Amino acid sequence: PPEDQELERKDLADVVLKERLVKAVDRLNPRASVEAKEQAIKEVLRLSSLGVVENNEAFHKMLTDGIDVEVYDDGETKVSKVWLVDFDVPSNNEFLVCNQFTVTHENTTKRPDIVLLVNGLPLVVIELKNPTDEQATVKKAFTQLQNYKTSIPPLFHYNSVLVASDGLDARAGTLTSPFSRFLAWKSIDGLKEESVTTPQIETLIVGMLPPKVILDLVRHFTAFQTMDIPDLETGLTQIQTIKIQAAYHQYFAVNKAVGSTSRAASDVGDQKIGVVWHTQGSGKSLSMVFYTGKVVLSLDNPTIVVITDRNDLDDQLFDTFASCKQLLRQDPVQAMDRDHLKKLLKTSGGGIIFTTIQKFSPADGSTDFDMLSDRKNIVVVADEAHRSQYGFGA
Repeated sequence: PPEDQELERKDLADVVLKERLVKAVDRLNPRASVEAKEQAIKEVLRLSSLGVVENNEAFHKMLTDGIDVEVYDDGETKVSKVWLVDFDVPSNNEFLVCNQFTVTHENTTKRPDIVLLVNGLPLVVIELKNPTDEQATVKKAFTQLQNYKTSIPPLFHYNSVLVASDGLDARAGTLTSPFSRFLAWKSIDGLKEESVTTPQIETLIVGMLPPKVILDLVRHFTAFQTMDIPDLETGLTQIQTIKIQAAYHQYFAVNKAVGSTSRAASDVGDQKIGVVWHTQGSGKSLSMVFYTGKVVLSLDNPTIVVITDRNDLDDQLFDTFASCKQLLRQDPVQAMDRDHLKKLLKTSGGGIIFTTIQKFSPADGSTDFDMLSDRKNIVVVADEAHRSQYGFGA
């Protein structure tokens, strides 16, 4: 309740429940020194940029990759990794729901309806409108969230998910999402969509906000994408960062594909992962990014080979991957020609390689293909796979 959380925060400008964060960091990092843990918490609480999105991106990296802290030990500088959250075992974290979470910033006080905190960090902000008020809409809840971003920006330095609801319908988005990208979470189990008579807010809470799902969504299904946005008046382009999160269909499809990949790549696996069908406009390219980011962490230093059948598609997809480097934790590489592709595939492991399928065919037109690698952890992701499955003669 409001009175409890206000007692816990002596200064309502502090949006992080520091004592809870300190306890969690201490519990989750038993091998880190006191000095390293203190330094990590200082970095979390003193985000240096003036921009909300820049701070949010910096914090997201700390949250999902851990914080590398330099400490001096026996005259040497060593790097110690400090984690804010245990993503592998959700029950090791503290999950807290705050009603009317009061925040003061520069003489302005606002009270977002519900804030979900993980280890004292305000990761989810939910704005609810009264379902009995005909004037209350999801759009108005979304607008209220935008107003909060302007009036109490420090709360949004730590935000992972925003939810706007009229008490029945509900949509989720990110810090930079326009209203059109705030989307309903339509399934609880990924096997079926819930009935249209089920309130969306209920499906979202039960399907998207359980500890295991929300932590998975934050770690593996959130990307910061840098884009060149043209200014129509000046003709100049500006580099802009947008924060992207998977929709429910991407979340469930990717997790199913990752599970299938682990099975196919195992010692008894058949090396066939499967097919994901997409409708137009369903976010295929980003699904491939989310899949690759998660597979890179779940397999032992795999090589991901992304195959298209046209140069323009190769370029487009490569650009999407290259703009989501933080989620992929590496730079993708484009194979320039047949020889470059062979060289890339004959390395010992790792990497995300882009190529067109034509680069696999021998230069002399023969059907004599080289053995490029006998590793079991090379994952081939074929875009528009149906087009090239008929053979070169079709």
